[in-house]
Amino acid sequence: MNTLTNGQFNELKGAIRGDILQAGDAGYDAARTVWNAMIDRHPAIIVRCAGTADVRAALDYARKHGLPLAVRGGGHNIAGSALCEDGLVIDLSGMRSVQVDARQRRAWVEGGASLRDFDHEAQSYGLATPLGINSTTGVAGLTLGGGFGWLSRTLGLAADNLLSAEMVTADAQRLHVSETEYPDLFWAIRGGGGNFGVVTRFEFRLHPVGPEITAGLIVFPSAQARTILMQYRDAVDAMPADMTVWAVLRKAPPLPFLPTEAHGQDVLVLPVFSPSRGASVDAAIARIGKLGEPLGMHVSPMPYTAWQQIFDPLLTPGARNYWKSHNFARLSDEAIDVVMRHAGMLPTPQCEIFLGLLGAQASAPPPQAMAYPHRDALYVMNVHTRWDDPADDARCIAWARDFFRDAAPYASGGVYVNFMPQDESERTPDAYGANYQRLAEIKQKYDPDNVFRANQNIRPAASAAA
Repeated sequence: MNTLTNGQFNELKGAIRGDILQAGDAGYDAARTVWNAMIDRHPAIIVRCAGTADVRAALDYARKHGLPLAVRGGGHNIAGSALCEDGLVIDLSGMRSVQVDARQRRAWVEGGASLRDFDHEAQSYGLATPLGINSTTGVAGLTLGGGFGWLSRTLGLAADNLLSAEMVTADAQRLHVSETEYPDLFWAIRGGGGNFGVVTRFEFRLHPVGPEITAGLIVFPSAQARTILMQYRDAVDAMPADMTVWAVLRKAPPLPFLPTEAHGQDVLVLPVFSPSRGASVDAAIARIGKLGEPLGMHVSPMPYTAWQQIFDPLLTPGARNYWKSHNFARLSDEAIDVVMRHAGMLPTPQCEIFLGLLGAQASAPPPQAMAYPHRDALYVMNVHTRWDDPADDARCIAWARDFFRDAAPYASGGVYVNFMPQDESERTPDAYGANYQRLAEIKQKYDPDNVFRANQNIRPAASAAA
């Protein structure tokens, strides 16, 4: 492992306002722990940045000494790109400020903030922007990959609502990027992941949402799931843009509104969400409940912040996770059959298959509007494999890969970059489709040495051609 001499350590320490951690230091092991327990990397240096000057100094130091580089925001990425082996980590987890201008409906969010941090501030004014579904997720990684969640059908993606960003590029320059300042770089960071620099602050457009919304769960027995999925698919085109219904196949958690005998059994869960309230929303939800005979149903007005945290207990850190993902422009009978077959073979009670519904405003921009291209993706399917014992690695990963293989003929060929595990680097062009070449050219312009490569990497155009 790389270790610093006293002189080198003092050089770095003198340039940093935050903390510097090495192996053996108190807090080092905690600082190298990320959400996915399958990731076990040992950086030589972790720089816990206190501000942009620290980011610039750490980046400059890594380049000067030839150290591999990684950037940590929320540390929630499935591939573990927040860490690198034997290199330097720029850790933004101490930079979590969220500032809201309620009159202008704008929010400025530092690169280490989580969804919970963002919602806490924005919801105090009854405002929100489309983000994810788990409050411990980092705003930075989610947004840089495109970012979708419960509000996306109504208000678009996180990247669609990004107005500007402050970032540090590979040459340690601080830039403000927007539609009018470095517009090529602004285009690239809206979906291009962490390939182009360290984003230290995001500016988002806010929208009136909450504080109360309508949301909840409708749970059906697995015996009804195939028929319900077909009806659900056929109802999507007529679904209003302010209604989102996902489909999740898993073992039933011990939810209090379910009969005890259903706990642990295979079920189809339809999470429903609307930022609106009133008779029309209630009627739409009632129609969903009548797609079958529910085991239980709990849908009501609730605080938006509560709904944003409702799945946190199923996604706590410390478990081993492996994902495989497909996009679908339509959900064919054959695709549903594949889903049903593999949902009947879940390797652990923590595993699930979910179909995240997009469309409406998420599909409104043209594919070339920004780096994120998948505007035809009506469903994003994630095969979420989760377990605790390393002895189960091979069995659980094999299930996910088998499902992925069997579903591929019915998928659109694209993939959401934030759902790609560390062994899928060959799929990176699929994450960007026709936008990949332009991204490679922008990478060549701003990061020709591929300093930012601890990610689903877009190689600079010159090296990609070679």
